[in-house]
Amino acid sequence: MPPADSTRPSRTPWRLHRNLLLFVAGFLAFLALMDWAERAGLSRAWIGPIFLFLSVMVYACIGIYARTGEPEEFYVAGRRIPAMYNGMATAADWMSAASFISLAGALYLQGFAGTAAQPGGLAYVLGWTGGFCLVGLVVAPRLRAMQLYTVPDFFAVRFGGRWPRWLAAMGAIVCSFLYVVAQIYGVGLIASRLTGVQFEIGILLGLGGVLLCSFLGGMRAITWTQVAQYVVLLLAFLIPVSWLAFKQLGTPLAPMAYGQQLPKIERLEQKLIESPAEQEVRAAFAQRAREYAERLNDPAAALTRARDQLEERIRMLKAQGADFSLVMQARRELAALPRDVAGARELWTRQMNEAEDRSKPLGGLPRHGQAFAGDPDGTPAEQDAFNASRLNFMALMFCLMVGTASLPHLLTRFYTTPTVADTRKSVVWSLVFISLLYISTPAVAVLVKYEIMQGLVGSSFDELPNWIAQWARVDPGLISVQDINGDRILQFGEIRLGADMIMLATPELGGLPYVVSGLVAAGGLAAALSTADGLLLTISNALVHDTATYESDHARALSDNRVILSKFALLAAAMLAALVAALKPAEIISLVTASFSMAAATFFPGLVTGLFWRRATRRGVVAGMLAGMGITVGYMLQASPSLRAWWGLTPGGLWWSIHPVSAGVFGVPVGFATIVAVSLWDSWRGQATGALPKQ
Repeated sequence: MPPADSTRPSRTPWRLHRNLLLFVAGFLAFLALMDWAERAGLSRAWIGPIFLFLSVMVYACIGIYARTGEPEEFYVAGRRIPAMYNGMATAADWMSAASFISLAGALYLQGFAGTAAQPGGLAYVLGWTGGFCLVGLVVAPRLRAMQLYTVPDFFAVRFGGRWPRWLAAMGAIVCSFLYVVAQIYGVGLIASRLTGVQFEIGILLGLGGVLLCSFLGGMRAITWTQVAQYVVLLLAFLIPVSWLAFKQLGTPLAPMAYGQQLPKIERLEQKLIESPAEQEVRAAFAQRAREYAERLNDPAAALTRARDQLEERIRMLKAQGADFSLVMQARRELAALPRDVAGARELWTRQMNEAEDRSKPLGGLPRHGQAFAGDPDGTPAEQDAFNASRLNFMALMFCLMVGTASLPHLLTRFYTTPTVADTRKSVVWSLVFISLLYISTPAVAVLVKYEIMQGLVGSSFDELPNWIAQWARVDPGLISVQDINGDRILQFGEIRLGADMIMLATPELGGLPYVVSGLVAAGGLAAALSTADGLLLTISNALVHDTATYESDHARALSDNRVILSKFALLAAAMLAALVAALKPAEIISLVTASFSMAAATFFPGLVTGLFWRRATRRGVVAGMLAGMGITVGYMLQASPSLRAWWGLTPGGLWWSIHPVSAGVFGVPVGFATIVAVSLWDSWRGQATGALPKQ
């Protein structure tokens, strides 16, 4: 989309509408052409790269066309984006890799309400959607009225001094960096699947599109790129889910019809629980868990024994003149052994916990439609499970809701509208565009689960579809299929799907043409790139603009030199995020959820008290931000299962059974309490409180 023409405002909306319709028509024509080419014999090896290349090139062309060096354009797109288009760009910014790629997977794995070990998938839908109500009613219009550029600007204007602004900038960097790592991980995942290249090379291919958009034009280029990206991801999401609904239910209206599959899934779940073959699989995983537990009794001896056994196996294979592939497989197993006792303890603890989960009915997955785990009127253990499940559901929903109202890159989007009234309209448009996808997300999880239970389970291992092996080559953590009971028939407990591949594999699972798989991958790429653009801009602004000494004269503070520095800071942040993403630190949705908790604890207490409480002081907000972030990060570290295993600690460390990703539920009230207590103390001592922003 070209940028708006501020000199002819009466004609601008119609020109934008025309360009949007032309882009939609052109994209649909491209899909029709690719479908014809596939039917005519175009190889799949070409379809994926074509989707990747053209997607990145279209976004890059928009970014190049909208390039700018003007501070007002670079930071807030000139404050002249119409409400509807800003809402569309916000929806694309919001529909990150977590929402597009992982949310359906979370609903598939966790069901609607989850268990004591996993919050339910609906918590994400309700929390993220409810957060926009907070944004529209509480935060965004008031921030827009202050004519600022970034969220740290608010802390500088409201509280004065260097520390509030500097802490807000540091918080924005930490939260946004964790978030952008998840997006770049998604970029690598999709690019490697589309082109067949290594995951790390896929990251670099997709990163080029991010940099061409955000580096050249800042918020101006990002906004119009995100409008185009929203069109791509909307079509990429709705086409496969509508096809799957039509295949199973005879109607493409998935959100209205998928409820018919819930009773069928419930019957299939009961059938799988009672199946003798499934019980064999559960027993095999239980035995595997016991073996890992024995290793953990003396990990040093177990590690030495395993290394000696593999080395002896390699020597025997060589002496027998065995096939070279068998020798290489044994060498790979030897290389995969942990290097030290701490690594062995962490790895075997994780594998033991996974085996214990898979030894439970349905491979450890909860029943899809259950309200909460356990029983409020059952045994003490069932009551504890019920309370823990309910608490985690509410805690996660709270963190996501409050985090939504605190994320710097999201709030900055509402600085780009012409007026405060347009900001309110923009929030409404954002909810409309987001709801088009969110009401379909639960349908994806239900339809995919039915397809797997009814169509895939019971298949011969010799006849499994090719997409399983192809996704396993991209990342073995995405899908695991093993014949653990040796009957050569796939059982439900023998297939393990990662949350990051449920949506991406939907077209292949439903038997759609490979063009639709390319479309879904392009949609996931659009979702990841759109969010990564905004996050990298936030990081670069925090590094250059927000950490500088605050000056009341914005024209002097936002010089052309500072825009250039922001561009190079953006480049450096992108390279560092790509390096971290290549290490595959965690699933996308886990990284994103943790960043929401951090943002909630760092910003929300200061934003609310700063906007609505005149007596909030500089020292109060500094203490509140430090206390909220400190409690949140500290709890995440001490309750992380992997870190506890690495430190040699027993599993646990939870407060009221709350999971580490929901640590913001502790940080937010601590932040509020600290701000109030310190501000009242300052008021009693006669300290200056600052002024509420003008509305």
